[in-house]
Formats: sequence, structure tokens, C-alpha cells
Amino acid sequence: MPRVLVIGGGQNPEHEVSLASAAAVAAALRITGHAVTTVTIDRAGIWRANGIPPCTTPAESLGLALPLIADADVIFPAVHGTLGEDGALAALAALAGVGVVGSDLRTGAIGMDKWATKLVADAVGIRTARGRLISADDIGDAEFEEAVVVKPVSAGSSYGVSLVTKAGDLLGALHAAAQYDRRILVEEVVRAREIDVAVLRESGGVRWAAPPLEIHAPGLFDTATKYDGSARFTVPAHLDPAQTSALKRAAIAMFDALGCAGVARMDFFLTDDGPILNEVNTMPGLTAASQVPRMFAAAGVEYTDLVTRMVRAALPSREG
Repeated sequence: MPRVLVIGGGQNPEHEVSLASAAAVAAALRITGHAVTTVTIDRAGIWRANGIPPCTTPAESLGLALPLIADADVIFPAVHGTLGEDGALAALAALAGVGVVGSDLRTGAIGMDKWATKLVADAVGIRTARGRLISADDIGDAEFEEAVVVKPVSAGSSYGVSLVTKAGDLLGALHAAAQYDRRILVEEVVRAREIDVAVLRESGGVRWAAPPLEIHAPGLFDTATKYDGSARFTVPAHLDPAQTSALKRAAIAMFDALGCAGVARMDFFLTDDGPILNEVNTMPGLTAASQVPRMFAAAGVEYTDLVTRMVRAALPSREG
């Protein structure tokens, strides 16, 4: 069995979610007989693991963690958000010559950038909501006549995302988004069913989409709604064959256009005219109760099997 280094935590607001994903992944891999080592990146960027003495700087701790990286066959970076999902840890694995579970640096960076993702989607014929890019330096000049959704360009778990229905609330929403990114995306409000599609790239290179999942939320599916238990999920979503086919085709097309590996979750709005891409997650939540594992469970791929397949696809000795 390959030696796997599972990394959790991270220096961003998704720290706690990443810890849960990493713990679940490590437990599942141990059950299936993998040799698993774990390391946590704390909120200050300090790498912490058994055998690493206390450190005061991220650089010092990373230096001491390098033997763990060198000893691994595969790194499983279960770190969501910036300095993790954005390709930072994939780049570290590439520099070390170690296989990495999931997407590479380029894909992670583009996938985290909601504006760049919209441009890629447009290039392959996938619709997105009409939007405008605003610099934090130009917040005072922004004006909109209808309801909008305000988002940081690069942030996960809907941190900094606001639904603005009154002109007087716009400035506060822009400032809230600017706390997470100096680039802000302002989009039209799409009122439609919210459907997620997970795609897996197997070790042989075959990509396939799991049954779609529908989100039922009382309002905007924001950070609070994602974690307070008020949202419900239906998987498989109640869709007709044409809708399912259109969503899966769009998800795989986006997966390929970005060059994704491992698993990725594509979030869509489903309208009468077909799917509209909302955003892409190249390292989505990975507890057994998270959306992606639930979608694959609906396809008969249980949680331990899913993470094992992800590791197998990342092995340097294999194609794909």
C-alpha cells in the first residue's frame, strides 16, 4: 500500500472544515490498509505533526516537515480555500517530486478564481451569470440598479458572499467581500434550482459524473446556511433524463477545460434554458457527510472506496 501524507487545516476561514475533511480521509485510508501520516497547518501557518518540535515561523516548521513529504508516495492535501485548494500545496508536492491527490497548481489557481472560471466556462460554451469585476479601490464608485450577489473572487465556503436587494446595502457588502479578496465579483441574481455535480477522474484517466445533488436552502446558500444545518440535500436530485444529461455534460466539460484531477464539484443553477455554472471546487469538503461523497455513495461508491480511488489516481507510477 502507498504511503500517504494527509494535510489538514490551513491559513484561511475554512480551517475547521479542512480539519474535519483531513481526519475523515486519514481514518478511511487507514481502514483500507494505507500507511498514513498526518500533519496540520495551523491558522498561523505553522506545520504541526508528531516528531516536529514547536516552531515559531511557518518556514521553520515547513523545513522540519519536509522529511514527511519526502517519505510519502502521495500527498493528500485536504485543505480547502487559499494556500491549499488554490494550488499552493500541489505546487509544493510538484517541487518535491511527490504525487498529489487532486488538481495541480494551474487548475487549483484558476478554479479558485471565480472570474477566471467564468472566462473558461464562456470559452467552452457553458453559461454563467452576468457579472462585473470590481477592485476594492473602486468600491465607492460601484452602482447597481437591481439585486446582485457580491462575492470575493477567491474565497471558499461562501465567506464574504452577500445578497444585496437594497441599494443602501451595496457598500457594506462590497467591504465585506474585500476582507477576503481585493478583487470582487458582482453578479446578477439567478433564481433557479441549485444543483451540484461531482466528477471523478480515475487512475486510467476515465472521468465520470456522479448523480447530481440538489440544495434546498431557505435563502442564499451562504456560509451560515452551509454549516447551521438549515439546508437540505436531495441526492439523486429529482431531474428528468435530459436535465441530468445536460448537467453531467457541462460538469465534465468544465472539469476537462480546467484540467482537473481527483474529484471536483461543479455548482450549477438549473434554469428552464439549461444549466448555468455558479462555481467550481477543486478540493471540496470530504467528510462522509459532505456533498461530494454523498453523490458518489448514490452511485454505489462508498466513502472509503472513493478516497482510495483518489489516492490510486495520484500515484506517480500510474498513468493519469
